[in-house]
Order: sequence, then C-alpha cells, then structure tokens
Amino acid sequence: MTEAATFEMRKLRPTDLGRLSTVGLRTRKLRAGLSALGIAIGVAAIVAVLGLSSSASAGLLNEISSLGTNLLVVQSGQTLFGTTAELPVVAPAMIARIGAVTRVEQIGSITGNVYRSPLIPTIDTNAITIDAASLGLLPTVGTSVAEGSYLNAATAQEPVAVLGAAAAQRLGIDQVYLGERIWLDNEWFYVAGILKPAILAPAVDSSVLVGFAAAEHYLGFDGHPSTIYVRAKTSQVNTVYGLLAATANPQNPSEVDVSLPSTALVAQADAQGAFDGLFVGLGAVALLVGAIGVANIMIISVLERRSEIGLRRALGATRGHILGQFLAESILIALFGGTIGVGAGTLSTAVYTAAKHEVIVIPTLAWAGGMGAAIIIGAVAGLWPAMRAARMSPTEALWTV
Repeated sequence: MTEAATFEMRKLRPTDLGRLSTVGLRTRKLRAGLSALGIAIGVAAIVAVLGLSSSASAGLLNEISSLGTNLLVVQSGQTLFGTTAELPVVAPAMIARIGAVTRVEQIGSITGNVYRSPLIPTIDTNAITIDAASLGLLPTVGTSVAEGSYLNAATAQEPVAVLGAAAAQRLGIDQVYLGERIWLDNEWFYVAGILKPAILAPAVDSSVLVGFAAAEHYLGFDGHPSTIYVRAKTSQVNTVYGLLAATANPQNPSEVDVSLPSTALVAQADAQGAFDGLFVGLGAVALLVGAIGVANIMIISVLERRSEIGLRRALGATRGHILGQFLAESILIALFGGTIGVGAGTLSTAVYTAAKHEVIVIPTLAWAGGMGAAIIIGAVAGLWPAMRAARMSPTEALWTV
C-alpha cells in the first residue's frame, strides 16, 4: 500500500466528523441538554438586554422624529438675586417676528391648587399646576385631545379647564362627562377635555389648562407668560435658538432660559443603555458557569468512553481524529445552547416590545456576539478534555476498561 493510500485512509471527512461528534449527544441527551442550558441562559440574557435597550431607544427616537426636532422652549429664568424672573407680556409677539419662526404659543403659571372637590384635604395637592394656555398650544407641543375637546374662543373666557394626561390621572378622571367639574383655586371649573401625553412638553401633562381671559377674570392672572413654545424651520433651529433670549427679553436676556426638548430626549434614549454593561456582565457570568459545566461534562465523557477511544486508536484513528471528535462535540453542545439562547432572548424582546407597542430591534452585535461567544466558549471548554482524550494510547485506553 502506498503512502498516498495510507494518507487517504487516515483522512477524516467532515461528514464522518459530524457523525462521530454527535454520538455523545445522541446517547446522553439529558446530560447534553443540561450542559447547554447554562450557555443558553447567558446568551438569552445578553440578547434580551441589548434587544430591549435598542428597541426602547429606537421607539423613543422614532417618536421624537414624528413630533419634530424643531421645538424650542423659552422659560423665565432667575434674576441676579435668585428670584424667579418674569417674561414680558409682549415676548410671544416679539418672538413671532423672527423670520424662521413658524409657530409661537404660550402658557402662564398661576398660583393655586386643584382638587376633585372642596372636600379633599388641602394637603393632597398631587403636584398639579394651573396654567393659562393659548388656543394653538396642542399642535405646537405635539399632542392632541384624548377625551372631550380643547379650549376655543368661547370656553377660553369661561370657567372651563382642560386636564393634562398626568393631571387627569391624579384627579381620578379618565372620561369627560357632561357637567364634570373640579375645584380649582376655590372656584368650580367645568372640565372640557383630557389631553394625550405631551412627550416634548412634560410640564403640560401635570397641568390644568384654562384660557388666558378666564385666568385673568377668575384667578387673578397677571398675563405674563412663564413658558413659550416656539416652532422654527428645521434648517434654522440653531439660528433661532441663539436669538430667542435677546428677543424675548431685550433688557435682561440672561434671565431667559432657552432649551431644545428633543436634544434632552435623544440624550435620554442614549442613557437607556447605561446599565447594559452591567446586565451583559451578568450574562457573561452565566456563560462562564455554562463553560465550566461543558468542560466538566466533556471530562466525564472522556472517562466514560475510554474503550471507544482505545478501539478507534487501535483501528487506526490518529490523535488528531480523537481531538477533533471531542472538540467538535463540545462546540456542538455550546452551539445548541447558543441557538436556544438567541431564540429565547429574541422571543422575550418581541413579547415585551409588542406589549409596549414599540418597534422590535435586535442588534447584530447581540445575536451574532451571543453565537460567537457560545462557539468560542465551547471550543475553549472542550479543548483540554479533547487533548486528554487524544493523548491516550490504545493500550492505556483499553487496559483501563
């Protein structure tokens, strides 16, 4: 027999390697499944954490995009003496003169408390504020009416109020009934509507809104705005941002605070992944435990299958064949666990995001990294047991049976 023929006989084809590496898995299914479980838990944790974080961030960014990134907020700041400054009454009209400004609406803060009825203890304010609001406020801040209707030219002059989403919840009002009233600063006000959450203007959510004319007549409002909401042309937002303080209060521009809500929300979306590293670390610990389990099982498998190793060596199997067989078996266990883990992590992300009505996002890093980590762990965990099996001589393996 030629050397070439001998070489061909000793060559282990991929199909043969695949069949041999599944012997241990097919004959010891429960043991293999439990070994893969640790890998599956670790991979599932990594995929779920990164998937949930990415889905939440994507949902928030999509919502910001739909609401627009061109909303600017002008608020009264503080004086040099630390007291709250006051915006001029003409500030909204002055801001509206800026060429790149498309909409200007305002609210004015009113001192007072709101209760469901005068029988409620005065200490139970529920952190609800009272604000006078202009009639075009809702489209400017990116919200709409959930129940009832908003203020109009007629109701803005009467004791009629509209509840922000959070304010309605705190007052225990989820629907608007005919004749529904609230006790507002020692006056009965009829409830006209309830608003949807205002993502870009959270102050509106916890507020009870009344018309400017009604606020001046019934609540002693002085007419000064406390917050001005400005929509600008998207391409000129930064230019408008730089002009707002000096335009709103030319005499004291330092007493005016200007902000861009979308920037804060984008930062919030980025911050949602702040703890990802911690949970990924916990997933890595689970992967380490799983790797130890796989290594332990492979060592036991080598000890139990010494007769098989000795017989195969006696029939001409090389050390490389034995090494490849047990290393492939270890990788298959980890790969099986990684596949289950990716599926479980993806399923949990899909269920959670569906319940929250958010878009499902599974980063490539999550599933590809999980599978890659599983394969590497399987190879590392099975390397020493495979080398131990490969070092056995046929005589030693058969003698210890």
